[in-house]
Amino acid sequence: MISNYLSLFEPFRRIKLLETSTPIQRLHRLEREIGGNLGGARIYAKRDDLMSLGGGGNKLRKIEFLLGEAIEQGCDTFITTGGLQSNHARLSAAAAAHVGMACELVLAEMVRREDDAYRRNGNMLLDQIFGAKIHLLGGTENVLEFAHGRASLLKKEGRRPYVVGAGGSSSIGCLGYAVCAVELAEQEQAIEGGFAHIVVANGSSGTHAGLAAGLAAIGMDPAKVHSYAVVNSQEKTHKTTWELANATLALIDPTKSIDSVGIRVSGDQLGSGYGISTPAMWDAVRMMARTEGLLLDPVYTGKAFAGVLAAAKNGAYSNGDAILFLMTGGLPGLFAYQPVFDNAL
Repeated sequence: MISNYLSLFEPFRRIKLLETSTPIQRLHRLEREIGGNLGGARIYAKRDDLMSLGGGGNKLRKIEFLLGEAIEQGCDTFITTGGLQSNHARLSAAAAAHVGMACELVLAEMVRREDDAYRRNGNMLLDQIFGAKIHLLGGTENVLEFAHGRASLLKKEGRRPYVVGAGGSSSIGCLGYAVCAVELAEQEQAIEGGFAHIVVANGSSGTHAGLAAGLAAIGMDPAKVHSYAVVNSQEKTHKTTWELANATLALIDPTKSIDSVGIRVSGDQLGSGYGISTPAMWDAVRMMARTEGLLLDPVYTGKAFAGVLAAAKNGAYSNGDAILFLMTGGLPGLFAYQPVFDNAL
């Protein structure tokens, strides 16, 4: 059985934050809305936005292993980095509260926005509710360097900090999505023909890298995963994803590796950069909401699903293909983008 592959992850400490496998649902009304552009393909969504802790989202899969390592090392403070509206920061704060660990967030002003909605609402509001200590830095400052400096100060006070970078996208964190690859392989047995494409947003590269490593570890094709860059260029994102996928696979099975052609990344939905809206993104958010009643976020899934719509329009999918779109969460970001959404409407 596919589930037997979970034994590959037994050497790694894991703190369970997910209650069960997240569901997969077919998007029938969306398929009808897209119509002939799909060419007879089917679209499914994996609902990683439905996790209960902290408002849900894909970062919890990574944090399960990151917290596991932190607790195994005897740490009492979880320190991580990101942008002001970081979903990873919000879920780190929630998960740390859940296990009784202190949390400090080093957040940089990566998007030039001065409105209250962006600076005080959305994830920023939730970070405070979860009790995290927040350090705000300018967009040009080195957040990871600051985080390690903060850790050194805490050590002098007798504390035991654990530091992880943006998105939790270390090789340990990526084990969360390697496990998800096994989960998907189990679930797709109920899907006729299996999934021809698995589509994800790619920010810090951990989700794509983890999926690729997991698929390779169980003998499946990592090129099945197709991501859309939302932070860096296609070239930089591809390189980071490839390196991280192989570093993660080396933890699971050091006898295997992934060739660079096994990592598929597109940069055509990036627009002007991280957190900057595009008309295609807002069209995708509206279409998903008004056909299926499901919410995409403006930074990650909105742009990735815009990529799915563009690919369909360009004839990238074939009759009978099953396309799996990974809904990674990020709902609080919609509230932070309220002024921008007003303008888009």
